[in-house]
Amino acid sequence: MSVTSRKPVHLALYDTFADWETGHTTAWLARVGYEVRTVAPSAVPVTSIGGLRVQSDLTLDELRPEDSSLLVLPGADLWDTSDDLAPFARTARAFLDAGVPVGAICGATAGLAREGLLDDRAHTSAASEYLAATGYGGGGRYVEADAVTDGDLITAGPTEPVAFAREIFGRLGDVFEGKKLDAWFRLFHDSDPAAYEALNS
Repeated sequence: MSVTSRKPVHLALYDTFADWETGHTTAWLARVGYEVRTVAPSAVPVTSIGGLRVQSDLTLDELRPEDSSLLVLPGADLWDTSDDLAPFARTARAFLDAGVPVGAICGATAGLAREGLLDDRAHTSAASEYLAATGYGGGGRYVEADAVTDGDLITAGPTEPVAFAREIFGRLGDVFEGKKLDAWFRLFHDSDPAAYEALNS
């Protein structure tokens, strides 16, 4: 796929979003030529859990799966304290129904669990107990792993932004090839200096 033919990647943003969880993903996707566009509930700026105030590129009601390569949902306090972010989970369902990948990390996995999107897909999160508290029906599909890909759905817990990015890169298939993806992960996850040469060779 050429750079010019790639559709944008969409990063969901909402108040209290965890700004550290998607940095590896968006930075490297941008570096290889993806346009990263941000999506918020409305045109009002949102504030991250780290105090970053962000004006989004578009609103959620303007987002369509057919215009996107990927939807990324970061964690946020709001996933667990209100139903405000339920529309993002419903949008994730529309993306998956359309065959467009969705990546969810940390609290976003609970939002997808409440939407029923984890009932029939292998997945992970912060802990199995965390998702069980949502009352979802997918406990038997929970995997104790850093990050999990099942078809078009990628999930990860809050301490695994690098593994989350690796799974997204692997699913998209045009970010790093073969051994370079492994080298990228070893460099940024394991601090393996030998991986630097492999990544840049």
